[in-house]
Amino acid sequence: MPILFATALLAGAGAGTYSSNARAQSAPATRSYDIPAGSLGAVLSRFAAAADITLSFDAEQTRGRESTGLRGAFTVEGGLAQLLTGSGLQAVHRGSGNYVLRTAPAAGVTTLPVVTVTGNRETAFSPMEGYVATRSATATKTDTPILETPQSVSVVGREEMEARGALNIMDIVQYTPGVTVNTYGPDNRGWDDISLRGFNTFNSGYRDGLAQTPAGITYYFTEPYGLDRVEVLRGPSSMTFGQGDAGGIINNVSKKPTGERIREVELQYGSFDRKQAAFDLGDAFGVNDTLSYRLVGLGLDSNDQDEYPNGQKLNHKRVYVAPSLRWQPNAATSFTLLGEYINIKSGEDPYFFSTDYKLTDVKMGDPGFSRIKREQSSIGYQFEHRFNDDWTFRQNFRYTHLSVDRRVVWTDSINEDVTAISRVARTWNDPMSQSVLDTQMQGKLRFAGTEHTVLLGVDWSDQRAKANRYIGPAPDLDLLNPIYNVPIETPTEPLANYGQKIRQAGIYLQDQIKLGDRWIVTLGGRQDRVTSILDDHLNDSYRRNTDDAFSGRAGVTYLAGNGVAPYVSYSESFLPNSGVDSNNNPFKPSRGKQVEVGVKYQPTGSRSLYTMALFDLNKTNIVSYNPVEGEQRQIGKQRARGLELEAKGELMRGLNIAASYTWLDLRVKNSGDVDEINKVPVGVPKQTAALWLDYTLAQGLGVGGGVRYIGKRWDDEHNSTARPGVTLADATVHYETGPWRLALNVSNLFNKEYYSICYSGECYRGAERTVVMTARYRW
Repeated sequence: MPILFATALLAGAGAGTYSSNARAQSAPATRSYDIPAGSLGAVLSRFAAAADITLSFDAEQTRGRESTGLRGAFTVEGGLAQLLTGSGLQAVHRGSGNYVLRTAPAAGVTTLPVVTVTGNRETAFSPMEGYVATRSATATKTDTPILETPQSVSVVGREEMEARGALNIMDIVQYTPGVTVNTYGPDNRGWDDISLRGFNTFNSGYRDGLAQTPAGITYYFTEPYGLDRVEVLRGPSSMTFGQGDAGGIINNVSKKPTGERIREVELQYGSFDRKQAAFDLGDAFGVNDTLSYRLVGLGLDSNDQDEYPNGQKLNHKRVYVAPSLRWQPNAATSFTLLGEYINIKSGEDPYFFSTDYKLTDVKMGDPGFSRIKREQSSIGYQFEHRFNDDWTFRQNFRYTHLSVDRRVVWTDSINEDVTAISRVARTWNDPMSQSVLDTQMQGKLRFAGTEHTVLLGVDWSDQRAKANRYIGPAPDLDLLNPIYNVPIETPTEPLANYGQKIRQAGIYLQDQIKLGDRWIVTLGGRQDRVTSILDDHLNDSYRRNTDDAFSGRAGVTYLAGNGVAPYVSYSESFLPNSGVDSNNNPFKPSRGKQVEVGVKYQPTGSRSLYTMALFDLNKTNIVSYNPVEGEQRQIGKQRARGLELEAKGELMRGLNIAASYTWLDLRVKNSGDVDEINKVPVGVPKQTAALWLDYTLAQGLGVGGGVRYIGKRWDDEHNSTARPGVTLADATVHYETGPWRLALNVSNLFNKEYYSICYSGECYRGAERTVVMTARYRW
């Protein structure tokens, strides 16, 4: 493979650039701490948990003693020395991260260990501390401060995920502005239903900056326990990532080896008989820290909130394993190998029968037949070599294989008295594989009083999918006396049998220009070619489409001082469309164009970030349906205008906030269906708001709560009926002592009953109250 040659070549170059003992001379590993003052015992326990060490001491040793707390970046020994200053105690290291408290030996003059305080700068590629990220690479693919990024970016880190008890990606982002989740209610199958600025993210999912493009019903699954952070980039982003919808992208960032000792075990039990066990292990293999590993795993067995009339549950089982290995031969070169395996078995019948928008307790399917099995495995790498302070080479690669085995029973027709339904059985066997490669060269140039961060990249994606689908009869269902677990034959009549290949290649160039100390100009352009081949064996047809698209972005940021940064930007997106029009002409890609103005504010020396954005976004070349002539026309246009506000961070020591507000005016401006023009697309609320507060006391006890408001949602394209707005509450209580963290999280605290949407005669219940207890142990 080319990477092996590059590794050997660049590692050799790095050896010539940096001295062999540079790593040995580096400072000991540090971490940032923010532990409030309190009793010495409580403060030491919180420090031990935050530092991932075991600290043993007798309560009598610390009784009556107070501590001023600890704030800043320290080594383990430096932090302990600072906390124990003047106490007459010292911490003795017994090895493997185990410490014991002892009385300090008496002496005429006591010399305390050196306290090491460093800057320990956060990067866009490192785990973040607290609720606020100061840097992100999602918008630019470079390590850029969020204040200097001329587009809306929100980041949710590990600490916030755990504080809110997030169980899936939708839970993680639901307090973020511009985001709509669970349009069709909770889904036992694990499919994420997320929209950004009113546009679905079906084709806009990324993992570690590499595309995860679905094919038909074959979706990628992301295990939230395996993530360090989730980054939401709102607005068109094709200049950076290639094909994607107009609303933006979601980039999930994996846990990776850090070279530090990680030992964590977590147990969960909660509503709907949820049982989960997880572990997160990591360390360096040797003293020189050249090779380090991380192993993350999880097992889940849970039921859905819905059940059949006979009391049978929809069950969900999941196994997740993610090993990773990092090799860092010197300070300039690193190579990280990432693997992942997911196995999911779930019931497949989220649909209740409804008539005239009145939901019944009768499910359409059958628990003896309906189910879905998914398997997802991937292997990839992240390679980086820094030639010098100005030039860096990166290459990221991932290969993923997914398989889906799905069986369902659906309603075919309803009798005149609405007392029985006839049904059909359907099956899917739809495997898919995708290879993604992104190669970048980043450099810094200086001339004429300007400083340029230039990024030149080439990326490539190859997706290969198959579809084998069948249909057949299923027994009728008596709505007044439904009987389940009846024999249903596996369908044998072919419904689809095709193979599809989609190849994308793109080249992009970006320049981030600093003009003095105040102005930053971001310019970028990208050229893509997407080739789609559909080989339909059932209909004996072969179709090949090739689309070329150029996407640009331009932005200006002004650093006004005191942490204030107003900006203005223009960005574009493109998304290929399958099919042909009435003249047998292939559909062109849909295009997105956006103008955004905003301001970001990060008070100097604080751990908080406040943002405001106004945007005007237009999506064109949408394929729409003409109900009169019964044909598809590519004349659709939608316009989104809106305001987004976000506040995140630490209001005071121990008190964290995550708040957002969105006002969105999304309208259909043109369509093949004239009755749809000037209407709001289905399920998109005009207003959403969220507020989360979490306060941790000095003794390790914490409480938190949140409120989420989801505005009115239209049920159909013609806006004839709508669901009213709904307000939901969440709450948490957590306690940390030594290596333990105990938490109780409740979503929809007051068990508000509501429908998320009623579409095409079917209503979908919103998520019921969910209670989850979590016990985590670190050593």
